[in-house]
Amino acid sequence: MTELKYDDKGLIPVVVQDWLTNEVLMVAWANAEAVDLMKETGYTHFWSRSRQKMWKKGEESGHVQKIKSIQTDCDADTLLVRVEQTGVACHTGTPSCFNEVVYGELEETMAILPELRRVIEDRHENPSEESYTCKLFADETRMCKKVIEEAGEFALAVKDKDVDEMAWELADLIYHTMVAIEKTGLPMEEVYRKLWERAQ
Repeated sequence: MTELKYDDKGLIPVVVQDWLTNEVLMVAWANAEAVDLMKETGYTHFWSRSRQKMWKKGEESGHVQKIKSIQTDCDADTLLVRVEQTGVACHTGTPSCFNEVVYGELEETMAILPELRRVIEDRHENPSEESYTCKLFADETRMCKKVIEEAGEFALAVKDKDVDEMAWELADLIYHTMVAIEKTGLPMEEVYRKLWERAQ
């Protein structure tokens, strides 16, 4: 493995992402011992600059981060750690520490996908008679038909070269597919593995 480059305090920044959505959850610092602990235990460990001590993420809250992968950047001075997050990542109680928009807008970014996934999960765990998503969960045949219907409408929009209609229909297809994924419990790691095979 490439030798990591720590700063003059013996630390390296660690960007933590959700393994499923690639949502950035937090950024922390690690020293060599913390990096070794991550590889040995499979859970994130960091060095607290304020407390001057080692800490395991979630050691008090239970919101641990199970590591899926660790990568380094081209300069070997930053780590990217993809994790399966238990609970929330931020001490404020939010899924991610990155919540405040200081420039631009999120509406044209992939930030909606993890947010939509959380909404769909909540509908599954807390059913409501008024919720369209819950009605799909309750009627598997209808749910499956909607996936087929939206796929067909997207294909027709592609044929018509109608950009606005393509965007609308693809959004519908993504949403209904996400509902089916949540309902069936399809393990996304299997899907990602198949995509990796197709990329070879």
